[in-house]
Amino acid sequence: MLWNAVHILAPFVLGYGLGSIPFGLLLTCAAGLGDIRKVGSGNIGATNVLRTGRKGLAAATLVLDALKGVAAVLIASTFGPLAAIAAALGAVLGHMFPVWLSFKGGKGVATTLGVMWGLAWPAGAVACAAWLLLAALFRYSSLAALFGVALGALAAWFVVDTRTAIVITLLVPLVWQRHHENIRRLLAGTESKIGQLTQFDNLQAPAAPGIGHNNPPSDAT
Repeated sequence: MLWNAVHILAPFVLGYGLGSIPFGLLLTCAAGLGDIRKVGSGNIGATNVLRTGRKGLAAATLVLDALKGVAAVLIASTFGPLAAIAAALGAVLGHMFPVWLSFKGGKGVATTLGVMWGLAWPAGAVACAAWLLLAALFRYSSLAALFGVALGALAAWFVVDTRTAIVITLLVPLVWQRHHENIRRLLAGTESKIGQLTQFDNLQAPAAPGIGHNNPPSDAT
C-alpha cells in the first residue's frame, strides 16, 4: 500500500513542480518588462503577456506552459499510466496554484492542452484545433479555450481508456472554474475580443483606483 501511495504521490509532486514554473513571469522579467502580475489582468498566462506588446514572448509563454504539461506526463509515463495521470493532475494544479506565487497562478488552458497531448495526443489535437477555429470565428479567446478543452475531453473518451478519459474530463471544470469571470462577461456581452484594445493593455502597473471599464482584459491561459 505504501508503494502504491508513493507511486502516485511522487509523479504528482513532479508534475506540480514542473507545472508551477511561471514562464510568463520569468520571461517578462528576463526581457526587462517587470512583473507581469502588474500588467493588464495580472495573470501570468500568455494572453496577459501579449498585453506587453511582445508577441514573441507571449508565444513562448504559450508553448512553454504547454510543454511543461507534456514533459510531466512523458517523464512520469516511464513508471506507468497511473503515474502519468498523477503527473498530469499535478502539472495543471501546479500552474493554477503555484506555491512560489502564493498559489495565484494562471488559468491552466495551455498546460491542460499539454497534458492532453501527453496522455492522448488525438484529444490534444482536437482541443487545439477547436480552440484555433473558435478563436478565428468568434474572436473570443476565453470562449475558444473553454470549448476547446471540453471538446478535447469529449474526444478522449473515444481514444483512451476510461480511467484516463475520466481524469482528462475532470480537468475541464477546473479550467472553467478559473474562467468564471470570463464566463460572466461572455453571458453579459462585455467580454473583450482578441485584438480589442482596453485601457489595461500594455500597462506596466495596475490601473489607478476608481477607473472603471466595461470590457476588462480577457485571459484564457
